[in-house]
Amino acid sequence: MKIGIDIGGSHVGIGLIDQNGTMIAKEEQDLCNNLKEENYSQKLVETIIELITKILDNKKINIKEISLIGMAIPGTVSDTHIIKADNLHIKDFNIASEINKYFNIPIMLRNDAKCAAIAEKEYGGLKKYDDALFLTIGTGIGGAVYLGGKLLKPKKYEGFEIGHMVIKKDGIKCNCGRKGCFEKYASMKALKDKVQKSFENENLTGIEIKELLTDNKNNEKIEKIIDEYIEDLKIGIANLINIFEPQTISIGGSFVYFKDILLDKLIQKLSEKNVLFNNQEPPKIIMAKLKNNAGIIGSVIEYKD
Repeated sequence: MKIGIDIGGSHVGIGLIDQNGTMIAKEEQDLCNNLKEENYSQKLVETIIELITKILDNKKINIKEISLIGMAIPGTVSDTHIIKADNLHIKDFNIASEINKYFNIPIMLRNDAKCAAIAEKEYGGLKKYDDALFLTIGTGIGGAVYLGGKLLKPKKYEGFEIGHMVIKKDGIKCNCGRKGCFEKYASMKALKDKVQKSFENENLTGIEIKELLTDNKNNEKIEKIIDEYIEDLKIGIANLINIFEPQTISIGGSFVYFKDILLDKLIQKLSEKNVLFNNQEPPKIIMAKLKNNAGIIGSVIEYKD
């Protein structure tokens, strides 16, 4: 058995995965993202150890039965380090050695979007497609690309920082230091921030925001927020379609829970004249079949070239 860990912008999800890629136990915990870098790194490790221990105890499993710990990280990683994770405010942190102080078993690190894409390709909605684009839209925006059935992977780092594609010159400053990044306008965090600001309530939860958008579709203020969000999302996705020409696009992250509000509008915008090169038909857009479990499951799949 293996343990998969998916680190999000504000939470950690950990699952126990069997040899068939089935998750047989899961634990989650929210994280406070207002901590300083050093404290956040330590809190992250403590949370991971706590949740792994809880799963092992609940399932009465000895750590010796675990062959691998896989980690899906929202940022740039090496074999052992989080090199840079802007939304976690972490740089050059050897998370593998910290966890090995408690559990001395092999640890594999990979970018979170790549983990989710690999899981969707192996077990989910991308199984039958050779050319596919995977987007995870949540706190930030991440991505992965399959061409000819193979995951594109640069030699230096894992690359494809889709969320840091600039869509507005001199736009909002991003955590990465650049201005106008895609994820500052089209992540789910960007949408939620707009709703909270517009309704002057910073304490609205994701569930409350979804209810607000669903129950007030004809509200002029709501319509404007959604239209602006979809317009920004359309720009970024249209760029990616023109570059990679995928057969399909799979979307994961918390966007999945807002699909009834957002998906049809996005498809309609992508179908408008002069949005895509040669006015081509947009590719099929599907939701991640494994939903928010994709990153956990994909983190323990050893990618086959």
